[in-house]
Amino acid sequence: MNGRFESITREIIGGAIAVHRVFGPGLLEAAYEASLVHELVGRGLRVERQKAVPVLYRGVRIDCGFRMDLLIEEAVVVELKAVERLAAIHLAQMLTYLRLTDLRVGLLINFNVRVHSAGWRPQPK
Repeated sequence: MNGRFESITREIIGGAIAVHRVFGPGLLEAAYEASLVHELVGRGLRVERQKAVPVLYRGVRIDCGFRMDLLIEEAVVVELKAVERLAAIHLAQMLTYLRLTDLRVGLLINFNVRVHSAGWRPQPK
């Protein structure tokens, strides 16, 4: 990963930790999302919330309701969860967004954990 992505992801992770320190587990995903957006914008990052992700099928754009939670600096996909345990489908969802957008860096963050580092899932290599 290059320095730009490292810098962006460091800010995202720091922002997520800051939000988690305030709220801990137990809120709905939407509350964490809104708070993280506020935190990241305050850190000077460009954030797009609930960004539509179109599907191209044989050259035809199909709007089928895919929306990534956050797109940061037009470069990093952030998928947020507030679930008891991350499942393979959550990782598959984020990886699908990366594939459909031709982006290479994504973070899957689960806020419904006691210790925030337990909610991180690294991207497979």
